[in-house]
Amino acid sequence: MKTILIVDDDTAHRTMLKANLLGAGYEIVEADDGDQVLPILAAQDVDLILMDLKMQRMDGMETIRLLQEKGRVEPVVVITAFSSVESAVEAMKHGAMDYVTKPVDIESLKLTIGKALNFEALREENQELRKRLGEQFDFGNIIGRSPAMQRVFETLSLVAPSDATVLINGESGTGKELIASALHHNSNRKGNPFIKVNCASLHENLLESELFGHERGAFTGADSLRQGRFELASGGTLFLDEIGDMSLQTQAKILRVLQEGELERLGGSKTIKVDVRLVAATHKNLTAMVEEGSFRQDLFFRLSVVPIELPPLHDRLEDIPALADFFLKRYAKKNKKDIKGFHPQSLVLMTRYSWPGNIRELENSIERAVILCLGEQISPKELPPQMLPADFQLYDEPASTPGGLTLKNVEREAIRTTLEQTEGNKSKSAKLLGIARQTLLNKIKEYGL
Repeated sequence: MKTILIVDDDTAHRTMLKANLLGAGYEIVEADDGDQVLPILAAQDVDLILMDLKMQRMDGMETIRLLQEKGRVEPVVVITAFSSVESAVEAMKHGAMDYVTKPVDIESLKLTIGKALNFEALREENQELRKRLGEQFDFGNIIGRSPAMQRVFETLSLVAPSDATVLINGESGTGKELIASALHHNSNRKGNPFIKVNCASLHENLLESELFGHERGAFTGADSLRQGRFELASGGTLFLDEIGDMSLQTQAKILRVLQEGELERLGGSKTIKVDVRLVAATHKNLTAMVEEGSFRQDLFFRLSVVPIELPPLHDRLEDIPALADFFLKRYAKKNKKDIKGFHPQSLVLMTRYSWPGNIRELENSIERAVILCLGEQISPKELPPQMLPADFQLYDEPASTPGGLTLKNVEREAIRTTLEQTEGNKSKSAKLLGIARQTLLNKIKEYGL
């Protein structure tokens, strides 16, 4: 039997709701104001909170924010006057699952509660699935706490054990090769070869020879038989990077391997059977290329059995501190330097930059900064010039112009930016900033954020 906590300072209204929901088979717990919610949740299990928005001591909106801060996941359905639906919408932005309006229609309320409880059951089931998949899946050096990357991880976890062909789409520098490697090393083929070919780096004739091999004498300079990458990858995985850069002729040959599992080497007539899982990647719009006739539609459909979209770095700014720290440790060790971390102003500048070169640009920037750094922190002086605004002023140097950045306003800006990125989640913000949660709360109060 599910337990519902009714929070309403109107005793008559609360009693009416209790009577109807008891009759519907729910167990009921009561509170007459929002400030009683957390103590009740600490004392007993509750499956859903039904809460009025207007209360005397702590209103519904404030209670929802507090529940989020404390990491509570119980679904909340709010009750509001018909004339104040915008308040309910605002409550949903802050974590409420649904709302009902006064006067409450009991049948509508029962349906809303049923939907909320069913959704919560699905959410818990999905979390358990993600947990089990996470225990089985090794993401290696792929770093990402952002929602966009969590969706990528979920898809990877589900598709890796299969033999499905995967097409990875993403801008240059987003880590497509890392994703392909993770797919292979978490598949049933992980003990077999993982072969990589960059289709954009080879001339067309060389690419065909590279992929399919050649017989001795097949062309000038072919002094001996050579196995192609498809043969070498048999039993394992072949990763074709920048697959949008190959000719229609080569595309046709790849399609045949995917459809029939066989090929002939250049200059040969013997049919060779291969067992290869193909993972392809591109930064190009293959759909547009299909429409203009430069990419085969049948191959596109074969490749994109499971498409994975890798987000550009500017769409996952909350991952920058962790990525930057990872590269800092790598290159500090490589260059034998004892660098402890980043100047706070450096982190602000990195999260404000658009990163057109994505993770590759971030890695190169950190490597450069490590080489140039003479102290224990990467300061803005070691960052690439394009990351610095025209009016930049390092705050630990004397300000030469009015309005120069000070420690306080940079710290305030770092906290404000991080709170925006985490949608106001203070625990997550404190973790990203590397400070205690109470310190963050004190700073928020100090800066009026």
